[in-house]
Amino acid sequence: MEGSRRGWRSACAVAAASGALAVGCGGGERQDANEPAGTFKVAVTDASFPERQSIAGSSTMRVTVRNADTRTIPDIAVTITADDAEGGGGFTSRSADAGLSDPTTPLWIVDSEPRGGGTAYVSTWALGPLPAGQTRSFVWRVTPVVAGSHTLRYRVAAGLNGRARAQTPSGDDPSGVFRVMVSRTPPQATVDPKTGDVVTASP
Repeated sequence: MEGSRRGWRSACAVAAASGALAVGCGGGERQDANEPAGTFKVAVTDASFPERQSIAGSSTMRVTVRNADTRTIPDIAVTITADDAEGGGGFTSRSADAGLSDPTTPLWIVDSEPRGGGTAYVSTWALGPLPAGQTRSFVWRVTPVVAGSHTLRYRVAAGLNGRARAQTPSGDDPSGVFRVMVSRTPPQATVDPKTGDVVTASP
């Protein structure tokens, strides 16, 4: 059964990497159905992820985008990739060791992801149509599990199949980089005697 799941994930990854919809991976109606062609102006108003983190300490990644166009963006989406090793989708790395049954290694455990944003594409989240002038935030709550230096990249898209393209008002690619150093020392936790709340601090 586990082998079947890995095969299913691999098929989805190949389809997404080639730019084709991963038919059968998400089920239901195609998520790129009726996507209009064109270039849409998008402004990234906030992109944050703590530069210093600790093993087992929860962190939040946030990417907020605004529709800077006069038209509704068909399906605002964000893709996350990692630079580690051979590169990996989302919050993972991928080993080049052919002897591994599953070469994908988590760098972060995803505790929560953009609500309702799951797609049939690897490491891509979409939050639906975005009217002109409005903003939408993609928020992930994650816990690092591999110490060291990691680089994550995000890229904003206006649709899922490439027909609707995103571009900043200045004509650039709406993308960015997060460079993170994860400490091996877990964050210190104490209890506030006045409130009883658990307070954590980076080592």
